[in-house]
Parts: sequence; C-alpha cells; structure tokens
Amino acid sequence: MLKGFATAFLASFLSCHLISVPSQASSDDFLQCLREKMPSELVHAQGSSDFTAVLVSSIRNPKFFTDTTVRPLCIVTPTDASHVQAAVRCGRWHGVRLRVRSGGHDYEGLSYRSARPEVFAVVDLANLRAVSVNKFESTAWVDSGATIGELYYTIAKHNPQIAFPAGLCPTMGVGGHFSGGGIGMMMRKHGLAIDKVLDAKLVNANGDLLDRAGMGEDLFWAIRGGGGGSFGIVLSWKVQLVHVPSAVAVFKIPKTLDQGAIDILTRWQVVGPLLPRDLTIRVIVQGQQALFQALYLGTCRSLVATMGYQFRELNMTSADCQSMTWLQFVVGNTDTPVEALLSRNTSLSTFTKNKSDYVRTAISKDVWRNIFSWFAMNGAGMIILEPHGGSMDSIHTAATPYPHRSGVLYNIQYVVFWQGDGTATTTWLGNFYDFMANYVSKNPREAYVNYRDLDIGQNVVMDDVSTFDSGKVWGEQYFMSNFERLASVKAAVDPTDYFRNEQSIPPLLQEHR
Repeated sequence: MLKGFATAFLASFLSCHLISVPSQASSDDFLQCLREKMPSELVHAQGSSDFTAVLVSSIRNPKFFTDTTVRPLCIVTPTDASHVQAAVRCGRWHGVRLRVRSGGHDYEGLSYRSARPEVFAVVDLANLRAVSVNKFESTAWVDSGATIGELYYTIAKHNPQIAFPAGLCPTMGVGGHFSGGGIGMMMRKHGLAIDKVLDAKLVNANGDLLDRAGMGEDLFWAIRGGGGGSFGIVLSWKVQLVHVPSAVAVFKIPKTLDQGAIDILTRWQVVGPLLPRDLTIRVIVQGQQALFQALYLGTCRSLVATMGYQFRELNMTSADCQSMTWLQFVVGNTDTPVEALLSRNTSLSTFTKNKSDYVRTAISKDVWRNIFSWFAMNGAGMIILEPHGGSMDSIHTAATPYPHRSGVLYNIQYVVFWQGDGTATTTWLGNFYDFMANYVSKNPREAYVNYRDLDIGQNVVMDDVSTFDSGKVWGEQYFMSNFERLASVKAAVDPTDYFRNEQSIPPLLQEHR
C-alpha cells in the first residue's frame, strides 16, 4: 500500500525532485510501466536478445561502444507519439531519465550513452521518420527520426525544384541536426535549417504533446538551435521549403602549396563571405592541400563569369564546372543513384574526434604557413572551413539560440580519424586547437553545439539539478548571450532538470537571477 501511495504521489506532483540513482526495484517498475503502456516489442532492455543490435544501429563512433561505455537501461523504439508520452511519464514516475536519439550523430554520443555513471533510458526515434510534403504551400512536416537524406529525397521526388537548406551528411537525423541549428551549403542564401522551421510537435517533461501554439514562443525559440536533450522530445517539424534551379553548378578544385594554396586561402577568407548569396565555397584543408568546393544556384556559364570577376585567384574555368541536380550534388556526383540518400548504413571501423571554432578576423598569410606545417605532422587530421555572410549577416543574433551570425567570416570544424591507438592523433588535435586560440573568436571562444565537444566543459549536478554556473562555462561558447535566455526557458518548462545530459541547458533558478 505504501508503494502504491508513493507512486500516486509522484504522479500527482511531477515537479518534485527525482531519484538520482533508481533502485533495482524502481528500474524494474519503470520497465514494467513501459510494457504496460506500449507494445512490449518496442521496449528493448539490457539482456534482451536484440538490445545490442538496436543500440549499435546508429552508433557512428566505436569510441562509444566499448565494455566500459555507460549504456542505457533500455531503448524504447516508439512508433507513435503516445509511446513517447508514455516513456516520459513512466520515467518521471520511477526516476529514470531519458535521452533521445534520432540519427546517432552526436559527436560525443550523448544521445545513447552517458559520460558518467547514471541509470537512464534512450528513446530512439528511428521508427518515426515520415516526411509529408505540401506542394501547394511549399512546406513539409518531417519527423525527427528521418534522416537529412530521406528529407531531401522525398522533397525532390515531389518537385526537383524545391529543396531545404540543411547539412550535407545524408545520415544525420533531422531531430539532432535541427536542434543545434543546421548549417549547410545554402545557408548564405536561405539561412540555417532552423530559420525555416514554422512549427513543431514536442513532448514536454510532463508527457504532454504540444505544438507551437501549445508550447508558447519561448519554448519554440529554444528548441530551434538550443541543442537537443534539454527541453523535451521534438517528434516532428514543419519547415518552409525553398526554390532551387533544375540544375546547379558545382566544382571541386584542389590547390597544393606549390599551386598557391596559401595565397588563395588567405584571399578566400575575405571573398567567401562577400560572394553573391547564390554561391557558397567551402574549403577542406588536409595534408599539404586545400580543396575548394562550391555550390552555385545557377549555371556554369554564370559561375565562371562570377568567379572571374570576384575570385580570379582560384583560376576557375568552365572545365572545372559540373552541372547537376541539387539532389545529385548532395549525393556527391552524377554517377551514384540518388537512392543512396536513403541508406542508413553505419560503420564502427573508424574512431573520430571533432572540435570547432569561429573566425571573425581574417588569419594572415604568415599564420596560414604555420597552420599548413601542422598538417605535415604525425597524426594530423583535417579542417573544414564553412563561410558565413550573406543571409547569415542579416539575421539577428537573438533571433534563434544560434548566435554566430553577423561578423562571422567562417567556422572551422576540426576532424581527426584513427584506427587502433589514437594517441598521436588526439594529441595533435589538442595541441593544434590550442595553437589556433590566438586566431579565432575570443571572449567567448565560440563553438558550434552540433559539433559537440565535452572538452570545453560539462555540467556539475548539485541537489539533483545541473548548476547554472557549470553550464555557463561551455554554454556561452555555444550560445553566447543567448545562453541565459535558454536557461530561463529551461527553468520554466523543466525546473527539476528531468531532460539532462553532460551538456544540457541547466535551469536558471531564482537564486541565480
């Protein structure tokens, strides 16, 4: 009877503090609660025959699939919004927190593992992957469990001259990508993915299903770029689609040091953000080479003319240009079937680590010479430079949680890969990142939340709630002046910090105001 009273008490007062480490009894009760409220085949507990297969289905980094990895108590694979609501309510009643996975691309694996001992469950949204296009409105509803590739493919099949501005990796889950902002090759023309989000459906910390009107504008603001795993579980997004020409123009031009890579790259820093909005040129630096990769929403003839007038240093000619559909550009070439965008295949063969920066003042030629010397070292990785400017300059810093707008020349993604012993590689990354500190943004040193990096800070939990001061350390790097508003929204919608991970938004409680 006492147990029944306690359960009823928790159900009635969901705002009370949760149990930090559930007992075996409460963990068992949580699993039983799930099985009573949804088909049991959707609940994959540790020890079940399919648990490992479900867990690994979208793990991208073997670093987070080891014998010492803190794994979930169970994985829930909902097929309906009611299953997600039930998972939240069962978790609240029995003191088990939830983490949410859509595509598994979280660079620190926080959507399916914990960096410290904790009892938690995962809601894997892979079965919620519908894409519904309204061709009359040029809008679409897309479930968080869909991949970016599935979104692009479905849109283009309705009309090859409509698209959506988001990232290039087709296996990214929509839920995670949108939650962090969603940069891509059309952001200079159309902004980020979140700049085109019109509505959303979210399950909050009480298990209620809310749309934009129901959640209110503060929460709707927060979920569009405030990072995943903090405010609730976004099930689907309504997005505004954009026009693309029937054929786009693209090029990939490699330049070695002997071919003037340093001079061209130094010039690109100034030119790239100021080019016409229809043209984006990103740069990949690896070894002693810089690869200039372009997308132009126009014809090859027009692109050659534009490059000759505005970026002649690259010496781009018509022979460098290819014409293809937008969908073929995302695939990467005209030879691979566009159906490749529907693949969700993963590999655990390669370890990776990523970091990020933003550049607001062009780096000098002499410094670029030093930078290239780093890429001749043992263990060297690569950097990807993505230009901002264009539409990004015209959107206010506070319009969404993503603050890296006006004044940003480009962002840097640091990437290293290794197999076997990664000591040399990870040491190189850490040392190179430290070296770059003098040449990137400062106070704070800005970072992109979708290139999540636990090295820049982790939450400290006190009295079962993540502290604001610990979150501020990393949060201001991701969100700058928007961090405090995000924490205020968190306090309003999830004051007991039910949805949390090592870098979730902490609630800004009264004593910090």
